[in-house]
Amino acid sequence: MSAIPFVSLDAARYGEAVQVSPLVRRVIANNPSKYTYFGTGTYIIGHDDVAVIDPGPLLDEHRDALAAALDGVRVRAILVTHCHSDHSPLAAWLHDTTGAPTFAFGPHRTSEGDSEMDATIEDGVTLEETTDTDFVPDVHVGDGEVVAMGSGWTMHAVYTPGHTSNHMCFALDEERALFTGDHVMGWSTTVVSPPDGDMRDYIESLRKVMGRDDATLWPTHGAPVTSPKPFLEAFLDHRLDREAQVLRAVRSGLSDIDAMVKVMYADVREELHKAAARSVLSHLIKLADDGVVSVDGKVGPTAKYLPT
Repeated sequence: MSAIPFVSLDAARYGEAVQVSPLVRRVIANNPSKYTYFGTGTYIIGHDDVAVIDPGPLLDEHRDALAAALDGVRVRAILVTHCHSDHSPLAAWLHDTTGAPTFAFGPHRTSEGDSEMDATIEDGVTLEETTDTDFVPDVHVGDGEVVAMGSGWTMHAVYTPGHTSNHMCFALDEERALFTGDHVMGWSTTVVSPPDGDMRDYIESLRKVMGRDDATLWPTHGAPVTSPKPFLEAFLDHRLDREAQVLRAVRSGLSDIDAMVKVMYADVREELHKAAARSVLSHLIKLADDGVVSVDGKVGPTAKYLPT
């Protein structure tokens, strides 16, 4: 398995709209963490009339920076990749201020009452990805649809479920650029956390993006990926290798997720083990569906997983 060629940012220029390509400016929110890297990157597409991708978290300084960056331009569309609270909350303010409609696949899917699956997400675990349950887009968009057009730019929707069930990437046709939200990040792998995160969907969505011909991937967190194909191949290899590790762990006699994480993520900071456990759970759900792992009890964080 080849190592993922992660890309680092030297520093973030908070509160400033930085021109990162001929048609794209980025404003980074000052919400750095071990899960958001330097912070949420809000993208502004176009010049006189623009689209805004992932307005970001409820931070006054970020709101003010966006207001300054958008002064004197017409906002045609507000695009939201998904409804985590570091991506979508400022969409309501931006809609109220500009009158521009919001576009997304849909609101966050509500849980169907699986309390054990849900409770563990919050039980002592801050993924920094709490959900913006208030967000409902003005326009629901489907895969492949033209979302918005302006002077010299066109945005298409690319549906990529996995990180969340409603995750949507957005393609800027004129620059062969894909804005990947949290689906593909340049600095880190993505947490896939059940019940809304789904590893099978995530892997299929990775393959879908691999089949495209994008020149640049612009994640909401971190630096751009300018050589997408080898990066995505390494990303997929990493996921498939993790799945093989999980299966080997079960076949070696490890039956609970905590024990698997201690072995598989021994070289990862312990503060990230809770998040890693969510991805392991997602792999186990897929493996159980594939029929190569059985479950002693109800599928979930505290179940025992056995080889078939």
